[in-house]
Parts: sequence; C-alpha cells; structure tokens
Amino acid sequence: MQIAVIHCAFEETPRTVALVEVGNLDVIGVNEALEYAYMRTQNLRGSWSRGAEYEFGGEIHQNGDYSKDVTVMADLPVSERTGEVMGLRSTSMGDQMLVGNTKYKVAMFGFEEMAA
Repeated sequence: MQIAVIHCAFEETPRTVALVEVGNLDVIGVNEALEYAYMRTQNLRGSWSRGAEYEFGGEIHQNGDYSKDVTVMADLPVSERTGEVMGLRSTSMGDQMLVGNTKYKVAMFGFEEMAA
C-alpha cells in the first residue's frame, strides 16, 4: 500500500511530493502507516527527497534520510543563489496524506481524518 504525501501547509496550492510504500495496512494499521510516511519525509540526517548519495558544495555525501520506500513525485528546487539542487522540505503540521480514498491532515499530535 502506498500513501501519497501532499504538501500544502506553506504552499499556494497543494502538491503531491511523495508516494511512500508502507506495506499491508491490515497488518500495520492506518495510524502506524501514517507515522511511517511522516517519518520517511523528514530531513533529519540529509534529505528524504535526494538519493542514497548526493552532491552538495562540490562533495559527495551519504544521505541518512534516503529510503527505497519513497518515490519522489515533485521536482526538486534549485537554489537561486548557488544554482545547486536542493531537497524538498520536511512534511509539517497542516500537510496532508492520502490513504486510499481517505485524506488525513498532519495535526500537532498525530493525524486528523478530513471530511469527504
């Protein structure tokens, strides 16, 4: 099962930035799947939206946030100042996730199912 991660908290229009493979929902449950998709789209030790290795500042870096479970669905931004490719921002409160036909909003604590 895949969860679509939709960034809309700081954007003018919502955009799907990732599909995260979460496994079998019947086994792990929706909340655990949402937590996993949220965790996989955080920039903690690199950039979740970059490859296993990436170049920055003329050096190759190992990316601690890379996961084979994440398919990036949005173009990566390019720094106007340096011209280097940057990663996408972390998923934040106010962003959304789509599980099947049900949409959830990232809340201060956990996730809130949105009205259809």
